[in-house]
Amino acid sequence: MSINRIGIIGAGQMGNGIAHVMALADYEVILTDVSKEHLNSATAKIAQNLERQILANKISKAQCAQALENLTTTIDLEVLANTDLIIEAVNEKEELKRKIFHSVMPYLKDHTLLTSNTSSISITRLASSTDRPEKFLGFHFMNPVPIMQLVELIPGIATTQDTFEKCSLVVDRLGKTVARSEDFPAFIVNRILIPMINEAIYTLYEGVGSVEAIDTSLKLGANHPMGPLELADFIGLDTCLAIMNVLHEGLADTKYRPCPLLTKYVEAGWLGKKSKRGFYDYETDTPSPTR
Repeated sequence: MSINRIGIIGAGQMGNGIAHVMALADYEVILTDVSKEHLNSATAKIAQNLERQILANKISKAQCAQALENLTTTIDLEVLANTDLIIEAVNEKEELKRKIFHSVMPYLKDHTLLTSNTSSISITRLASSTDRPEKFLGFHFMNPVPIMQLVELIPGIATTQDTFEKCSLVVDRLGKTVARSEDFPAFIVNRILIPMINEAIYTLYEGVGSVEAIDTSLKLGANHPMGPLELADFIGLDTCLAIMNVLHEGLADTKYRPCPLLTKYVEAGWLGKKSKRGFYDYETDTPSPTR
């Protein structure tokens, strides 16, 4: 079985990015969400990002046109019936993901691979709630998807080598690189990255440095392209907190305790760029630190 038709569930930041790169790689892509408004917004975002790639001489106008032709959207999960691969890309909430799998499974063919873009949740546990644990895989893209070159592939305990290899071929066709991770909380990238961000938040919480001082220190002192607090805002503070909670609960180590300030910001609805306020205020053209 070759993979030609891909269904993507969730048209948010990650879902529209995945749809973008899949359509550009000449896969037939069906992007689905609960809302037509979300789908219209995602389609507009994809077109805008493709246009940006044309201006940067990374793709041609013909490639852009073909990518848009490859993409269809729907609010009806039944349309995913003839897909070869499903990528779930909704919020980092395990019960929501399970609910989606239960909703889509009755429409899928026996050969269809079912995957999740989860950034931290156990693949084995997610797979056990489906009718095809041997055809289930963690398919974790980095954000922003069109730019970042890495994809983590995470097999669960029941995942077959055939499933892993088929998804590896998809990543190859995208021109990206596979990193195989074992099924431990937060996998590789976020196991390292999110605790670093959490420590930066503790550094702010304890008054060691200001938002500006912490981000400047890591950019100029460690040659990071983006400071850890700015990066947290970009990822989404709710996502950072969810991953820290998975690490804390899954590994039972106090070094993964989420910083109380991170929890407080999420409780306040200060989620970063997507809510216009996090460690920076994004209401103006030039973001300003909130602490």
